[in-house]
Amino acid sequence: MIERPLVLVTRQIPEVGLALLREVAVVDVWDGDLPPPRDELLQRVAGVHGLLALLTDRVDDELLDAAGPQLKVVSNFAVGYDNVDVAACARRGIPVGNTPGVLTEATADLAFTLLLAVARRIPEANAYVRDDRWLTWGPLLLLGREVSGATLGVVGFGRIGREVARRAGGFGMRVLYYDSSRAPEAVETELAATFASFDDLLAQSDFVSLHVSLSAETRHLIDAAALARMKPGAVLINTSRGPVVDQAALTDALRSGHLWGAGLDVTDPEPMRAADPLVTLPNCLVVPHVASATERTRDRMAEKAARNLIAGLRGEPLPDPVPAPST
Repeated sequence: MIERPLVLVTRQIPEVGLALLREVAVVDVWDGDLPPPRDELLQRVAGVHGLLALLTDRVDDELLDAAGPQLKVVSNFAVGYDNVDVAACARRGIPVGNTPGVLTEATADLAFTLLLAVARRIPEANAYVRDDRWLTWGPLLLLGREVSGATLGVVGFGRIGREVARRAGGFGMRVLYYDSSRAPEAVETELAATFASFDDLLAQSDFVSLHVSLSAETRHLIDAAALARMKPGAVLINTSRGPVVDQAALTDALRSGHLWGAGLDVTDPEPMRAADPLVTLPNCLVVPHVASATERTRDRMAEKAARNLIAGLRGEPLPDPVPAPST
């Protein structure tokens, strides 16, 4: 490994990760509350041997050129890596790492939290009390949708999708799932989950939860046509990536009443402004990309990201490598 290599960390991350990096490298940490502006990032990355980036940082040919040929590794502080041009890195022999596995439970918890909150109109109920409108108990007050016994459709049946299905079992929900490949029979049996076509899942599900990575195939997977195929009165939950959903079409579906509600941890763009139509709708709950935001999970992400970076600096295989695209 290079004697005291220089690494750039593009945002403050938990100290457990920074401490590991400081043992082996000179660490430059961007300490702003917001991501570094592009021009600043291009300047700060010059001459570094390792880059620990966040999903808000675009890692492309321009940035790689600005870094220089000594750059040995890119470590992404996220499971998703749509912000990284992996092919561009591969052309230069630069491995890319991510942080899978450690945020599965937290993300599944948040997805189910959104489901429950939208179904039972928790934000509206809280605002009702805060606005001092609570005068009495009423038989028709803030009626929500039943979760127990309802049908949940899980789109994308990887680690997180399967954990959401596991949580649904505790509520006696019927679980349908769609994925590009069918899960092993043992997994289906364990989670009481039934494989369905995408169209059948949309038509039958009272709740649809999205757990796909962002790609050309999944961008606007939930478009106006898909929303129209959803069961009237259904709820859409998105903790994957914002562009998986056509938000203009979602706004129309919520306004028309075709959908009962939506819960979004991810949006397009991010951040979403308070004046956005989706934020103003009472049947849409938007939170600021906090699915992995627990202390334990973020610590584990920081450790994974740091260990990927250190391995790359040493010329060793990354513990959690992103596969290079096939040529």
